[in-house]
Amino acid sequence: MDGGTRAKVAGFVGATAMLAALLWVAGVDDVVAALGQASLPVVGLVVAVALCWLLAWGLALRTVLGGLGIPLSVPRSFLVFSGAMFANNVTPFGQAGGEPVTALLISRATDSEYETSLAAIASVDALNFVPSIGFALMGVAYMATEVTFDARLEYAAASVGALAVALPAVAYVGWRHRYRVERAAVRVVTPVVQLVGRLIPRRSPPTADALERRIDGFFRTIERVGADRRTLLLALAFSALGWFAQMCSLWLSLYALGHPVSFGAVMLAVPLGSVAGVTPLPGGLGGIEAVLAALLVPTTGLPLATVSAAVVVHRAATYLLSTAIGGGVAVASGAADAE
Repeated sequence: MDGGTRAKVAGFVGATAMLAALLWVAGVDDVVAALGQASLPVVGLVVAVALCWLLAWGLALRTVLGGLGIPLSVPRSFLVFSGAMFANNVTPFGQAGGEPVTALLISRATDSEYETSLAAIASVDALNFVPSIGFALMGVAYMATEVTFDARLEYAAASVGALAVALPAVAYVGWRHRYRVERAAVRVVTPVVQLVGRLIPRRSPPTADALERRIDGFFRTIERVGADRRTLLLALAFSALGWFAQMCSLWLSLYALGHPVSFGAVMLAVPLGSVAGVTPLPGGLGGIEAVLAALLVPTTGLPLATVSAAVVVHRAATYLLSTAIGGGVAVASGAADAE
């Protein structure tokens, strides 16, 4: 078992332990009983909305690629993004760990250069932060009129405020100093890649000049995306639509159990829950569920067992469904390359 496989196994073990702990605290029998009360037609709507989320974010990727002159049909954008979610869901650190694999899938699907594909998916991931913070701020504002904030909600509100200030500031500074960032990336990445290249049998390590050209191509692609306002606005619109679909998925999951709650609760919970995706757990599995449950109990006033059951339905539709579809895409892509 190599290091990468060990890391994935350890990640899934940790995620399973966190899920088991959540269910144990909530009460396994109570969670199962709540799931037994679920309305199957509404659960079907949850699945449909989850598919809309995948399509919306696939269209965001298609928009960014289109701005770079790389055509991708709507059906293929759905499948490619599903493959991206599979890579994120089985890799520690979520998007950060899955992006290299996702870039390879995009490169194969569009016959584009790898660094261009990596820049495209990195751009989509960065754009997705913008609507999420906006929704979270609206959720905080709305819930402030509905419930009395306890320590957890005060911490959540403070986190949203900090992210709303920090992310634009980091993006602005990074953009203003992008050429300095590029030079630093060349200095850091080049020796690492060359060392890895020497360790791979029958592979000659890339030269420093070749790596510099590829890294330069990556940053030039990011710059092209950032300078295209039409592409940015359209991609942001699809990103916001995807976030809204995720929120509808969680709201419908609660509704399926007979609890139509305030939509502001899910507007706050879903964006903050996604932050747990940057943990070493594959796709944030275990961490996201715990954060969602911790936020939904005080904002909805529902028991932990009921909230946990709704989170299980929501994550089954968003995590398991995207993993299943994306896994099929990854297998099909690998089979096609083998022929």
